[in-house]
Amino acid sequence: MSLAGLFNARWPGVALFDLDGTLVNSAPDLAAAVDLTLEQLGRKPVGLEQVHQWVGHGSPVLIRRALAGKADWEPATLNDDALFDDALALFYQNYQQFNGQYSTVYPGVEACLDALNDRGCRMAVVTNKPEQFVAPLLEQMGLEHHFQLVIGGDTLSTKKPDSAPLLHAMEKLQGSRGVTVMVGDSAADVGAAQAAGIPCVVVTYGYNFGRSVHTLGADAVVDSLSELL
Repeated sequence: MSLAGLFNARWPGVALFDLDGTLVNSAPDLAAAVDLTLEQLGRKPVGLEQVHQWVGHGSPVLIRRALAGKADWEPATLNDDALFDDALALFYQNYQQFNGQYSTVYPGVEACLDALNDRGCRMAVVTNKPEQFVAPLLEQMGLEHHFQLVIGGDTLSTKKPDSAPLLHAMEKLQGSRGVTVMVGDSAADVGAAQAAGIPCVVVTYGYNFGRSVHTLGADAVVDSLSELL
């Protein structure tokens, strides 16, 4: 589906994009940082395939999952706050080193962003990744010039699937529900868009914890962002 089809043949005035799993395949960087963190704590690394299934809810949740060794971690089983704090601090240090080192831009992304820029669309990245890592990754990938705004998982007091980051981005970019679209890869993106009252497009290739995105209730599902042109 073309993006114009979501707005009665008009192109959106504002487009909000998730980052990890939507624009950039950053799982290799995250996995390298997670594995190094676990090794520094005297634990076995878990590898790329496992980390790929854990990405999407922000770094603290990723580290909780890595310490528990599973996605559905339970706080009661991880009552060592000192261990978590140490692990998260180590992860941030390690990810600073790996951020952008192994990441790649997904096919179709640059064509889509170029087309939206040409049509005067104002764009923002709205991600659950800590804000300090967002701009450096975009710069490494050569995508930073497309976006007028970046909102990370710690920019506001809440993150996706809460609607606040999307509503904040809409306000900053002078958008409205009638001209704004969210593009992501997971239930958090769809949930945030639905709560904000805007349409959502999801990609099939991202990080949705190994589950099909076709059941999320998005307005459109695509295999490549180039399909939106």
